[in-house]
Amino acid sequence: MPTLARYEKIGIPSVFVIFPDQQECWKEAARVCGLPAARYVCESRTIPGHIDVERIIPELMDALTRPLTPEEQARSVYTPPPNERILFEGSLEDAQDFYEQIEIIPSLQNAPFAKYTDGLPVRVPTEERVVEMLKGTSHPPDEIIRFQETHNVGDRSVQMGNSGKEGEPVVFLPMKRTATVEKIATIAVMAGCTPEMFPVVLAMAESGGGCGDGRGSGAYCVSGPIAREIGMNFDVNLFGPGNPANKALGRVSELMWRNLGGQIPSVNNCGVFGTGLSNVFPENAEALPPGWEGLNEECDFKKNESVLVKIGMSLTGMTGASWMPGQYREFQKSGHSGIARRLGVKGIPGPHNFLDYIRGFWVDGEGGFTFIMLPELANHLYEYGFKSKEAVYEYLYERSKIPLSEYRLHSVPDVWTNAWRGIEPTSGKHWLELPDDYIIHACPEPWANNIIVTGAGEEQLQWLRGSSRDAYSIDKWR
Repeated sequence: MPTLARYEKIGIPSVFVIFPDQQECWKEAARVCGLPAARYVCESRTIPGHIDVERIIPELMDALTRPLTPEEQARSVYTPPPNERILFEGSLEDAQDFYEQIEIIPSLQNAPFAKYTDGLPVRVPTEERVVEMLKGTSHPPDEIIRFQETHNVGDRSVQMGNSGKEGEPVVFLPMKRTATVEKIATIAVMAGCTPEMFPVVLAMAESGGGCGDGRGSGAYCVSGPIAREIGMNFDVNLFGPGNPANKALGRVSELMWRNLGGQIPSVNNCGVFGTGLSNVFPENAEALPPGWEGLNEECDFKKNESVLVKIGMSLTGMTGASWMPGQYREFQKSGHSGIARRLGVKGIPGPHNFLDYIRGFWVDGEGGFTFIMLPELANHLYEYGFKSKEAVYEYLYERSKIPLSEYRLHSVPDVWTNAWRGIEPTSGKHWLELPDDYIIHACPEPWANNIIVTGAGEEQLQWLRGSSRDAYSIDKWR
């Protein structure tokens, strides 16, 4: 939509093609981009493409050539609402009712939707509680949340609408709002955080909160000393209930998604299923094998610096290793179990590379992976011969080699190869000129992968497709 809006504003007729169920989201996006009457046509989700094209071409050409109406000629500049204070004045009971208000959303089939919360009860942000929360930072209450430094910004996947440059305000999508430190403190109170957690919350706000691509939720890893200072859980039940720091920080993302991003599904958010509660969890740097760097060091910070790393997606998309814990132990100790038989090491004591057992990383997908790895498994890889995380990343990169005949069966490359009419970067040739046995890497580079060592207990491995090293200093917000 921003690209179409730029074309239209410089006089290039533009029409967007959307699905019928996206009309409300489209209207909101057009309004935010200053073109409230932007034209669009609707394609079908079910009619075959070549037939549907014939159906919509007349409508599309008409929309491109029909003279603009006075309403369509009008241009508007969307201005987010000012950063007014939002604390409720009244009794605690009245405040509770105020913050737990709902509204009926017609495009959600008249389902109620919370106006200020994530749908759960909240801790009411009284004046006194917000003042107490603000003791967790040296930044003044009326300060606008801005990017604190350009450190490692070249590796950040800065969300649309933000520059990522030091000193520039953070814009919360889709409504392009900004926020003050006090507003973030209000949300931190609602989520149940303590002042000691507040620097982490502010770093989360600097990252865009839960407003990244508009679908809400996500995951964050806290790397550095502050994780232990605020009592985060490093052990079993890492993502489960019970630990106040892990759960309260996870909830902050949900409340930012609603209150700062202004998200309403089917109105300005076209996410299909949505995702579960955001997860915020710590890295256990003390359990890293010798020579393995922590996330803060991998992101060019120092070992004693506290950093928030945005994983960028919900951990509900994780996949687990397909082995029983007891079998894994036997595989590593004495070379028994089906794992050993698959790898041809039956009867040979460990250590063994368990990554060789996992098939299908790039069978129907591409890119890198984020591994949530227990310390015991990380040490097995170290003992096997991977003396650094980089060595594991290189191994995964080399393992991702597949022939072009297989790669063509994947879905996503249809888009980023320009329907196979673009140039393959390594050979410099058109994709369609390459032979079927041409070898490509389904993983674009070694650093497309990420390993986070944390947790404890039985020998399980979890991973999710995609990785991120979008790192934000927590110490800058103390």
